Amino acid sequence: MEPLGLVVHGKAEPFSAALRSLINNPRYSDVRFVVGQEQREVFAHRCLLACRCNFFQRLLGTEPGPGVPSPVVLSTVPTEAFLAVLEFLYTNSVKLHRHSVSPLTRVLGGRGGGCQRQEFAHYTVGIGQGKLPSTPPTPPTLQVLEVLTAAVEYGLEELREVAVTFGLGPLQERCVAFIEAHSQEALRSQGFLELSAAALLPLLRSDKLCVDEAELVRAARSWARVGAAVLERPVAEVAAPVVKELRLALLAPAELSALEEQNRQEPLIPVEQIVEAWKCHALRRGDEARGAPCRRRRGTLPREHHRFLDLSFK
Repeated sequence: MEPLGLVVHGKAEPFSAALRSLINNPRYSDVRFVVGQEQREVFAHRCLLACRCNFFQRLLGTEPGPGVPSPVVLSTVPTEAFLAVLEFLYTNSVKLHRHSVSPLTRVLGGRGGGCQRQEFAHYTVGIGQGKLPSTPPTPPTLQVLEVLTAAVEYGLEELREVAVTFGLGPLQERCVAFIEAHSQEALRSQGFLELSAAALLPLLRSDKLCVDEAELVRAARSWARVGAAVLERPVAEVAAPVVKELRLALLAPAELSALEEQNRQEPLIPVEQIVEAWKCHALRRGDEARGAPCRRRRGTLPREHHRFLDLSFK
């Protein structure tokens, strides 16, 4: 057995400061970006970006030819957000600022692609002309939303958590309420497929989604497939944080049987969760035979669109 060696750890601060000095520094840079609507030139280092982020590994995978390489154009990401992403990639940390943003319309439809490019705000994309509630919450910082959007695009899971750490709860609540009123359109949107697990959970926990549970299961499967392709992870692993919120007992027996068969071919939901749904159906049949109600209605939407929750889950 090889003897254990001595591991020497240097100070983290000088190391981080040295790497931070390379951010947007033309010295030793071998890749240039043209970023944002203002087309600002940003310098970076190909090997560092490629080893830290799969997105840049694919983007910069081709070796540059002789001469001065052409810049990489990223016109949809604001410069400030891109520099924050670089700071995170270079130093594994990033400092975000709580600049005041007003009015709310700037948050939902401002620069950098507007709500189409924002984790919670882009819930509203392509789902009609419905209006948000009239009383705006305290607006989150535009920079945070832009960095969050870039983190989603570049597959940086840790940066996605800025929505939680910077308190975007009020905006999330408003967007969830909007989706509850436009559930069908929202589930079919591209934005739904790009949500993080943290953003999807509040939707699956809602009692007011105007959609059948079977359709919600199909949407969750599509979401997990997209996430698995982006993150290069198994579908079941990507889906694990959210599938426990699916209310399988609300499926009809035929739908549950079809789901069970599909689950054998493409694992998505733990077998134990499906077994519990079948047990719930058995309890329901027993209660119906005794004339006892086993479901209760939730929310205030039309009956044919409601999701129900079996009382045995309470």
